[in-house]
Amino acid sequence: MALHFTPQEFARRRQALVSAMQEANLDGMLIFKQESMFYLTGYDTFGYCFFQCLVVDAQGTYAILTRSADKRQVELTSIVSDLTIWKDAADAEPARDLLALVKDRGLAGKRLGVEYQAYGLTAALGKRLDAAFEGQAALEDASGLVDRLRVVKSEDELVYVRKAGELADLALDAAAAETRAGADEGVILGAMHNAIFSGGGDYPGNEFIIGSGDHALLCRYQSGRRILQARDQLTLEWAGAYRHYHAAMMRTWCIGESSARHRQLHEASVAALEATCASLVPGKTYGQAFAEHARVMDDFGLSEHRLNASGYSLGTTFTPTWMDWPMMYQDNPVEILPGMVIFAHMIIMDSASGTAMCYGHSVEVTAHGNAPLSHRPTDLLVF
Repeated sequence: MALHFTPQEFARRRQALVSAMQEANLDGMLIFKQESMFYLTGYDTFGYCFFQCLVVDAQGTYAILTRSADKRQVELTSIVSDLTIWKDAADAEPARDLLALVKDRGLAGKRLGVEYQAYGLTAALGKRLDAAFEGQAALEDASGLVDRLRVVKSEDELVYVRKAGELADLALDAAAAETRAGADEGVILGAMHNAIFSGGGDYPGNEFIIGSGDHALLCRYQSGRRILQARDQLTLEWAGAYRHYHAAMMRTWCIGESSARHRQLHEASVAALEATCASLVPGKTYGQAFAEHARVMDDFGLSEHRLNASGYSLGTTFTPTWMDWPMMYQDNPVEILPGMVIFAHMIIMDSASGTAMCYGHSVEVTAHGNAPLSHRPTDLLVF
């Protein structure tokens, strides 16, 4: 089996889940998030775009319901041996198959937590789930239960996180080697992915962001490539990914020369990044870290050009996003703890002047502070 963790590590996670279910007075869980399944069992697939569910009873016994296409994914990538297949058909009702599985495992009439907030459990499928289980079990929304277990990484996980950080730095180096006037964005993007794949990494949870000219002000991927001009700007946001664990970074570079506005915004972006990272320490909250971002940006007169969030937790995540819970925004009370991995991004978009400046990197929170996962400088680079 292609397991990335030891039996002892999986046993620790299983026991943590059992304890969390006991605290929540749950007799079992219906787990739909791929991140949760991977974390608890190693199950690795993109088949979560269809209906599938990991059933967990009060003792932490696992059973999974999925399609025939994922049978061998379960067998080769997970610790789950109890596997049930629902059959593709015009009249297929996998929620009813799930109910049958739940009854077979002695969970009928029990109080079950459900991960409703899952990309594979669409609103339509969620309605079918509720209809199938009506009067058969008491379903409760327990969407964040496993997320709270995942957010603090074990030492085994941090090994993969640090490797992801190394790959992110290699992708930065590869991008820098291809950046110049006349360069194709596609070549830069290809070099970044090549560095990560050549280093043993994975596809990231979402597309890398690359944009030049006016599109340097975008913080989302858009299709279509552009050639860098003699005087230009380039914004990149990417993540090293290793065993699905992410370490994200962000940079804006100048081509030809930097304008006075670029230099002003670079000073603000780096100052905000340093202030934010200084707050990513045990005992602080995600809201307090955001407040540092806002304070510095506002001191520079950039309140209308900054975002209302300044980063988020990272971990093992699957398409469509590498963003994980929780996020840095105003007054978020979630406490920062050792073992968390957090991406801090300082995004400035000055649409009036058409100037972008975005700097960010990820840190591992330690017992007394944090350690950056990137070892590259934050200088303003001009190519």
